[in-house]
Amino acid sequence: MESRSDQNESSSSPSGILLSPATDRNPSPPPRAAGEKTTGDVDAIGDTVYSKHWLFSTLTRLIQMVTEHSEGNSEGQMQLSDDDEEDLCRVWDMAMDKDVAGFLQEFKATDILLGVIAKSCCPRLTEICVGILGNIACFPDTCLTLSQNEDLGAVLLLLLGDTDPPTILETSRLLLTCISQKDVCSLWLQRLRQQTSVRSNLFFIMCSSTNTDLLEKVGELLDKLFDLDEELMKSWITSQQSEEEEEGEGDGPSRPNVAACLLEAAKQLRSESPNGLEVYLHALQLLTTVDEGIQTFAARDGPGKAVWDFVCDVVCEDLCQPTDLPIVLQEQKSVLVQAFAVLQALYRCQDQWRCRSDTSVTLIGSVLRVLQYRSEAKDEGFGKEGVKDEQLQTLAEITAEFLAEICVQIPKDTVADLVKKGFLTEKTALTAASSLVVKFKTSFQHLLSVLSEADPQMADVVRKQFPA
Repeated sequence: MESRSDQNESSSSPSGILLSPATDRNPSPPPRAAGEKTTGDVDAIGDTVYSKHWLFSTLTRLIQMVTEHSEGNSEGQMQLSDDDEEDLCRVWDMAMDKDVAGFLQEFKATDILLGVIAKSCCPRLTEICVGILGNIACFPDTCLTLSQNEDLGAVLLLLLGDTDPPTILETSRLLLTCISQKDVCSLWLQRLRQQTSVRSNLFFIMCSSTNTDLLEKVGELLDKLFDLDEELMKSWITSQQSEEEEEGEGDGPSRPNVAACLLEAAKQLRSESPNGLEVYLHALQLLTTVDEGIQTFAARDGPGKAVWDFVCDVVCEDLCQPTDLPIVLQEQKSVLVQAFAVLQALYRCQDQWRCRSDTSVTLIGSVLRVLQYRSEAKDEGFGKEGVKDEQLQTLAEITAEFLAEICVQIPKDTVADLVKKGFLTEKTALTAASSLVVKFKTSFQHLLSVLSEADPQMADVVRKQFPA
C-alpha cells in the first residue's frame, strides 16, 4: 500500500480561523519585566525567553475561570475576555517550542487542559486547549506522555462529534500528529478501532461540512488511518452494510458509505484546494487496493460510477489541458498519479454499471496528452539534474498501463473519433505506441489494427517507426 509522508505539524493560534473571514495576527510572546536577564535566568523556560512565572499564573487563572463558572451554575456559554484569550493564545504559540512543551508536561498541563476541556462551556476555550495539546504532541517525548493519558484519549475521540468546527479541526490535527509518530501510533489505532463513533462522526463531516480547512484535515486523518491500518479500512468499508442488515433497514434509504463520503468531500474541495482533492483521491485509491473496496465500487447501486464520472471530469476539465505547456506536468503530477490510479482500478470493475466501449474519447485524449507531455518533458530535461523524478516515472507507468487496458479492445469507431477530434495525431500515436510496444504488445497490436482501418496513413507512420 502506498505510504504518504508523516504528518508532524505545529499550529499557531488562528483567532477566528473558521468563524470569520478575518484572521488576526499571532500574539507576541509574553513580555519580560524591565531588568530581567536574558540568559541564565531561573525564570526562563530552557533556552527560551519565555517566563515560567507568567505561564504558571496564566494556567492558574485558567483553572480559576473554569471552576468559578462551573460552580456558579451559570447558564449559557462561558465568555473569554479579550485579555484572557490573548494570553491563552500566547500559550498556544509558546507550545510550538520544544522546551516549552516539555515544561508544560512537567507542570502537568495535560491534566489541567483535560480538566478545562471537560468543564468548558466555551467553544473558543476548548479549541485553544486542544490546540495547545496539539503543539505539545509534536515532539516525541511529550507526545508519548500525552498519549498514555487514557482519559484524554477518550475525550479527544469524542470531540470529533463536537458541533464547533474549529474544535474539530484542532482535534483532527492532534490525532493526525499522534498517529504519525511510531512510538504511539499503535496505541491510538487501538483506541480508534474501539471507539465506533469516530467513523460515523468523520462520515458526517465529509458529507455535510463546507469548511475547507476542516475537510482537508479530516481527509488527511482518514487517509493516514487507512494507510496505516488496512483492517480498519476494511471494517469501515463493510460496516454500513452490516449495520443496516442487523437493524433490518435493507429496504429503506441506505446510509452513506465511506466511498460516497470521500466523494462528497472531494467535490467540495475540487475548486478550493488542489492539495485537499489529492488527499481524498489517494484515500479513494486506497479503497481500491482491497477486495472489499473493489466489490463496493463494482456494485450496480454502489458509488463506483459516480466516482468514475467525477474523477474523469477532474482529469478532463481541470488537469493538463491542450493549451498547457508540458512543464505543467511537474505541477500536477502528484494529483494525476492519484486520479489515474483510481480510474484504472475502476475501469477494471465497471462492467456492472458501464460498457467499456463507452469510455470517453475526451478521457482517452487526456491519457494521450499526459503521455505526450511526459515524453516532451523528458526530452527537455525537466526533473533531471542528476535526480530521477520518481513521481513522473510513476505517472508514466500508471498512464501507460491504463492506456493498455483501454486499447486491448478499443473499437474502430472510438479510434476514428479520436483522430477526428485531434486527440490522436501522428505525434501522440507514436508516443502511445512507444508506451505500449514493449510491455503491452497485445494492446499495441490491437490499436495498430483498428488504426489501420480508421486512418491507414497514420498507421503506416507508426508501423515504420515500430516494424515489429
